[in-house]
Amino acid sequence: MGKRLLPPGDGGGDNIEPVDLKKALEERYLAYALSTIMHRALPDVRDGLKPVHRRIMHAMRLLRLNPDQGFAKCARIVGEVMGKFHPHGDQSIYDALVRLAQDFSMRYPLVDGQGNFGNIDGDNAAAMRYTEARMTDVATELLSGITENAVDYRPTYNEEDEEPVVLPGAFPNLLANGSSGIAVGMATSIPPHNAAELCDAALHLIEQPDAPVTTLMDFVQGPDFPTGGIIVDSRASILEAYETGRGGFRVRAKWSQEDQGRGTWSIVVTEIPYGVQKARLIEKIAELLMARKLPLLEDIRDESAEDVRVVLVPKSRSVDPGILMESLFKLTELESRFPLNMNVLSRGKIPNVLSLKGVLKEWLEHRREVLIRRSRHRLGEIERRLEILAGYLIAYLNIDEVIRIIREEDEPKQVMMARWSLTDNQAEAILNMRLRALRKLEEFEIRKEFDGLTTEKKQIEALLASDARQWSMIKWEVSSIREKFGPETALGKRRTQFADAPEHDLTDIAHAMIEREPVTVVVSEKGWLRAMKGHLTDHSLLTFKEGDSLKLAFHAQTTDKVLVFTTGGKFYTIGADRLPGGRGHGEPIRIIVDMDNDQDIVTAFVHDPKRKLLLVSHDANGFVVPEEEVVANTRKGKQVMNVKAPDEAQRCMPVAGDHLAIVGENRKMLVFPLAEIPEMGRGKGVRLQKYKDGGVLDLKTFTLASGLSWQDSADRTFTKSREELVEWIGARASAGRMVPKGFPRTGKFG
Repeated sequence: MGKRLLPPGDGGGDNIEPVDLKKALEERYLAYALSTIMHRALPDVRDGLKPVHRRIMHAMRLLRLNPDQGFAKCARIVGEVMGKFHPHGDQSIYDALVRLAQDFSMRYPLVDGQGNFGNIDGDNAAAMRYTEARMTDVATELLSGITENAVDYRPTYNEEDEEPVVLPGAFPNLLANGSSGIAVGMATSIPPHNAAELCDAALHLIEQPDAPVTTLMDFVQGPDFPTGGIIVDSRASILEAYETGRGGFRVRAKWSQEDQGRGTWSIVVTEIPYGVQKARLIEKIAELLMARKLPLLEDIRDESAEDVRVVLVPKSRSVDPGILMESLFKLTELESRFPLNMNVLSRGKIPNVLSLKGVLKEWLEHRREVLIRRSRHRLGEIERRLEILAGYLIAYLNIDEVIRIIREEDEPKQVMMARWSLTDNQAEAILNMRLRALRKLEEFEIRKEFDGLTTEKKQIEALLASDARQWSMIKWEVSSIREKFGPETALGKRRTQFADAPEHDLTDIAHAMIEREPVTVVVSEKGWLRAMKGHLTDHSLLTFKEGDSLKLAFHAQTTDKVLVFTTGGKFYTIGADRLPGGRGHGEPIRIIVDMDNDQDIVTAFVHDPKRKLLLVSHDANGFVVPEEEVVANTRKGKQVMNVKAPDEAQRCMPVAGDHLAIVGENRKMLVFPLAEIPEMGRGKGVRLQKYKDGGVLDLKTFTLASGLSWQDSADRTFTKSREELVEWIGARASAGRMVPKGFPRTGKFG
């Protein structure tokens, strides 16, 4: 009878079982989360591998793909892994295998690949039917001792076979090759390191188990990426990352300036940050070039062959190479940040964020456990062999009798065991001997082997009994790994260098990213801003919305900062390149910055950090402020002058000369030295002129020796000399006297 298609009947019941949805979802999601964390995304701290990589290594060992053997098709390896150990898609297994073979992904590749295994441009590997692979020396170190009961085994997914829970891991793989993965609610990201440095740190840790991370950093300076590059973090930030297990590293491309003759030069990038695809990087730079975001760069060429060689051509020979590179580091992946999050399966069970010291300690503990297990395994082998050798010795001494018993007795085994009190194993070994082995059965040989094994047994028993001996054995093992992958070898030589990021003025870098072009900034009475291309001289052609008109217009460059001062005493900073273009009427300032509705623009001008500004309110309070202190980096602006309604900020002018002439709405003028006005970063200021009612009408700074000049309505210039101004010169905050004859009716200096 075939399979039943209908559920078994239960006497008319509907076989529906009520389940609490919340509980069911919690259970199922937890099961999924645990499976992802334990069996997919997080590496084991002991061998640094995730299950798929461990299964690949184990399958390759079973296929005998040792470094000294031939290659096997990757399809064969993937089939073995998928069929026996890893019930997932073949593509995911092959992708994992490919990565283990890529020398630009793995600092110490575990797989030796033959064929196309992809490249740094991000191209894929060939299909698995075309590529071949075998293990590398690093992989054999990870597996060494696996046949000597060094690790536990567990049943595979279908319980037909067994797989190792963890590999013996003689190589410090977790830190040497790094790892990254995203689980559920947690992620891991570990950069690759230099194996020789890790071994040095581990040896120091064996000598001094309480050594702090600071001391370990004398050996492990920082990550060592397979693609080289330069780490530009400070030692303090690297130390903090290693102590906490969380942080990040800024990696920059390695570049040099190449002379092209006749004063021209180009920049050649020879190493790019780890994990960056070269083709995508060049594409991104080309896009920025097209969008005119890199005004210092003329062209980019990829001249790479086996090695990386990206050529950057500057706009002109006068470009500063440092600033050109800084602008590229800021906008492109020529500088990238590699995060550090040492979230690993501690003791193979608990997800935990470990420090550098924690990871090395757990690896050394694992090595010790492997050493003890291998030693016990060898001890068992020796004891079995010694038992058999003792049996052989008895057989040798009574060889004729043994032959007679075997020939004549029905149950030779029982008779021999009774006659010479042999054990079952000894009797079996004697009976299983081949005739040709009889000539080898010499007392001298047996005793020699017996004595040798007895000595080895004593040594192993002494090793198992002494912690100090175990640690010295581990030291010897770690030292031999260090020798094998030392800095003298091609594979072990450090690739990533360390340097401090050169100090460049941030404004220079910001300017380098903006194409320098002349513009005319136009501000309307109602606060609409725009930037017209070119330096316009005739402002009569400008159009405005109905009811609006020109307030002020001035020339600037796209690389300039425009400062806007408002009646509320606030300064706003807007990059001239960020102003809306000249088509239309521009945009209201309130869209560009967060300006209050009850405030208006007093003035706007191009920022010059060397100047000082005089700020004056309607009530004639004022002070001097250095212009570099009023720059605001946010949309909210910077409150510089404190004014309370109904008073408001009314004037902002650059300070020039040594005296100030101020005229009130009451047409009284006062002249006094600028030195009497305090310089401050923020505040209300001091009283400049006293009024019964009304406020400031106009003011002007001038040099007393040259005299005070003004223009009347007919554009004639009048100048009053020092002597003629005597009666108006007074102390700050006095009332002043009526303006001199010939002063414009408007009460302004023109």
